[in-house]
Amino acid sequence: MPRFDPHPERRPAVVTGASSGIGRATAVALAERGHPVVLGARRVERCEQAAQEIRDAGGEATALPLDLLDPDSVTAFAVAAEELGPIEVLVSNAGDVQPITAVGAEPDEFERQVRVNLLGAQRLVHQVVPSMVRRRRGDVVFVTSEVAVRPRTHMAGYVASKTGLEGFADAMRMELEGTGVRVGVIRPGPSSTEQGSTWDAAAVDDIITSWNHWGLLRHQGTMRPRDVAAAIAAMVSVPRGTQFALLEVQPEAPVQESVEHPEGER
Repeated sequence: MPRFDPHPERRPAVVTGASSGIGRATAVALAERGHPVVLGARRVERCEQAAQEIRDAGGEATALPLDLLDPDSVTAFAVAAEELGPIEVLVSNAGDVQPITAVGAEPDEFERQVRVNLLGAQRLVHQVVPSMVRRRRGDVVFVTSEVAVRPRTHMAGYVASKTGLEGFADAMRMELEGTGVRVGVIRPGPSSTEQGSTWDAAAVDDIITSWNHWGLLRHQGTMRPRDVAAAIAAMVSVPRGTQFALLEVQPEAPVQESVEHPEGER
């Protein structure tokens, strides 16, 4: 049985999309487990608020601006993040979703979502992961979405980019096999985050009607960001020699007072 050196005691972690939602919760969860964390997002002031809370709790955290649409911003972010030490964990969480359809979407808007959700992730990987390969260890986690396997209407750009991101992650895992760098995918189901909060109310009504038509809304349960963050922390914390290639995280349905057993009473 092959032997693997344990994780180093100090494992600096980078989290993108860390200004709110799953990204913010992930930065907090990793800091609670002793990781120095770098929080990156366009809303750097909100990242700094989270970083200060982490520092106040005894953790180590730095907030840096990151715009995945700007190649220079990605490069500057990667260089500055290394000031906390060699990056051991990269959580690629930043994403954008707008209610657009496959045919009706303005091509520029469709392209923008693909650039943020897929191409920006690859650009950051290009900056960060080679040094992991040279050190023969590291964790890369891509936060995707259940739409990669269960597409939703009115999310054409998001579906295309998240499906592509999972394919990219799978290919990357294969290419890095034997390097000591682990690649995992966290695939969340419905979550209570800020995504979708700016959508037009009338458009949301039409979207919900369409999702109901396709049977995509099974129940009203959603997950808290910290629930998804716990799965991410578990993925990067598993001892070396084991890897979680994919964790799909789904909300549990609300408990009902009386539910008939599918096979009758027992």
